[in-house]
Amino acid sequence: MRLLTYERGGAPRAGLLLGERIFDLAEASSGDLPLDLLEFIDAGPPALERARQLGDDARTHSLPLAGTRLLAPIPKPRRNIVCVGLNYAEHAAESRVTQGIPEHPVYFTKPPSTVIGPEASIPWHGHVSTRIDWEVELVAVIGRRGRDIPEERALEHVFGYTVGNDVTARDLQARHQQWYKGKGLDGFCPLGPWIVTADELPEPQSVRLSLRVNGVEKQNAGTSDMIFNVARLISVWSLGMTLEPGDLLMTGTPSGVGFARKPPEYLRPGDVVEAEIDAIGVLRNRVALE
Repeated sequence: MRLLTYERGGAPRAGLLLGERIFDLAEASSGDLPLDLLEFIDAGPPALERARQLGDDARTHSLPLAGTRLLAPIPKPRRNIVCVGLNYAEHAAESRVTQGIPEHPVYFTKPPSTVIGPEASIPWHGHVSTRIDWEVELVAVIGRRGRDIPEERALEHVFGYTVGNDVTARDLQARHQQWYKGKGLDGFCPLGPWIVTADELPEPQSVRLSLRVNGVEKQNAGTSDMIFNVARLISVWSLGMTLEPGDLLMTGTPSGVGFARKPPEYLRPGDVVEAEIDAIGVLRNRVALE
């Protein structure tokens, strides 16, 4: 299933995408399902099963995808987004910040205020940074609470997957000698366009990621190139730390980022960025004008 959040009457609503139509989950289920996608994830397998039962009789509670404003699938995460750096060998090499392949996953976070949805403008914080970079990533959405999760059971805790762009201010990243500030500016985490449930993507190491700026491809790789696979990332993250439904894990970006190019390339106001994962869809955002 493809589950999303759309805007209606100025408020977010949880929806199910079937073909080119969005079914309002609460209305199509006669109130059995919540208005909010986070609450839907909290409800667990019974909510998923109820959503699967929605059929043609719910069509009166649907609207066309075209022309409907989509928000990030989880517009306001309850906690920081957990991210992984240097998880593709070629990206680790081009970044020149580590010797060889990392022995352990490198985690950092982005605050909830970074999240924006598809077609939303990436803010231009020109007074703070002018070296804004792109990073396409597969994002895992946690669906089950857990701590000290064995690697072989880790994917059982995944609700689904979406596309993310770990937008980064490279000058801030270098200036402050850590990643939180440079990756944590408002609007620096586009997510979407929807969540594909885990049953439709049982093998997250078999998808391709790509990213284009103004139609020109900058990144293209497979998740099979990850140093630490999704299951390993979740397992290590959960050691001594409780994962909650709705938590978000950005799993790293492949090579092709702007700062490592010769000469370096950075986003400018008006640029259009398209982050794509073949099994999910395209996340499109424009950098805001000055």
